[in-house]
Amino acid sequence: MRTAILALAVLGLVAGCGDEAPAPAADVPSSTAIADPALERVVTGWPLPAMLPGSALPDLVAVDGDRLLLSWINSQPGRRHIFQFSSYDLAGARWETAPATIAVGNSMFVNWADTPHIMATADGALWAHWLQKNGDAPAAYDVVLAVSRDGGRRWSEPVRPHADGTRTEHGFVSMWRQPQDGLGIAWLDGRNTAGAHAAGGVGADGAMTLRATSFDAGLRGGAEVEIDASVCDCCQTSAAVTARGPLLVYRGRTAGEVRDILATRLDGDAWTPPKPVHADGWEMAACPVNGPAVAAHGEAAVVGWYTAASGEPEVRVAHSADAGDSFAAPVVLDAGDAVHGRVAVALDPAQAWILWLREDGEGQSLWLSRRSPDLATEYQRLEVARLAGRGRGTGFPQLAVAGGVAHVVWTDAVDGVASLHGARIVPR
Repeated sequence: MRTAILALAVLGLVAGCGDEAPAPAADVPSSTAIADPALERVVTGWPLPAMLPGSALPDLVAVDGDRLLLSWINSQPGRRHIFQFSSYDLAGARWETAPATIAVGNSMFVNWADTPHIMATADGALWAHWLQKNGDAPAAYDVVLAVSRDGGRRWSEPVRPHADGTRTEHGFVSMWRQPQDGLGIAWLDGRNTAGAHAAGGVGADGAMTLRATSFDAGLRGGAEVEIDASVCDCCQTSAAVTARGPLLVYRGRTAGEVRDILATRLDGDAWTPPKPVHADGWEMAACPVNGPAVAAHGEAAVVGWYTAASGEPEVRVAHSADAGDSFAAPVVLDAGDAVHGRVAVALDPAQAWILWLREDGEGQSLWLSRRSPDLATEYQRLEVARLAGRGRGTGFPQLAVAGGVAHVVWTDAVDGVASLHGARIVPR
């Protein structure tokens, strides 16, 4: 089942690259102070950097409250995939550079759900990961990681965080800043699945595992750690740094095929035993390809996720006041057959932001809920965008918040051609 799902998920996106100048900044207010969360917000356009049709698989992260990093992949049949990024200056409300290339390659593995990520560390370094084929099987690929110390003009030779050498699936990565210079990284690792998963093995042998390691500023890797010996095969992981260390969330998998969301925190040098964010009790015979998202501020954290444990699709979100050691009962944000999930979350001192997708007879729509940090009060619910695309072609929307302003990037697809779009949610 895992192989079939991933084989169907590989995109044939149309794209290209070039040295086009950045798009002009949107004529919208810039906020350096967090506005009253009770004030009504409106959706405004946010022009993205100039990119050719076929751009998809976005990642969007806020860096120290003064800029955003946006990465994406351009693909074109018969050409090599191109992994690119651009940096957005929040104070100047402008894209600082034309799209810059991180990596190019025929062997790059491009998948609608298992997407690359970009990150900046406190020393100014940029880090990026992507996926690289390691065999002929549809799910035979590795995670590779590179670093740039000159703003993305030059990138290091890529390294693999895992050293098993098996021609199996490695992906669904999360990255986070280390307390000092360097990067933490976690991924789903299929080294135990070779020859066993097809037979239905779900124990230590034959199961997808969750592993993590770290890299110092010199790109020297630490020891690999197995966090969980049996996890859901193709759901995204997500990480956020709390005041007590990195908090990692993912979809677990038991011998009884219960696939609930679990959380673990790096406490010093060891990961805490994984615990359910909530015991949904969702029994699912196959991977839903719909992982959780986490955001943190201090010791507060919020986790959003998709489940169908109640018999119908739902988007749920839960709050923790103790850096993920425990979570309050979840809030159901949306429910019904139209709910797609693909959740993104953000958290600042004034509010929590939750983004998700719906699809009904009229097409797909992108929604955002603004709530109090403890999730008890909903300040506002907004339809961010209507999409022309349907199904998997629209991928996973991205959300980043800085200065009380939310930035959203999503993929749309018209006649099979993907493109990226942006919006800002600002005080009226």
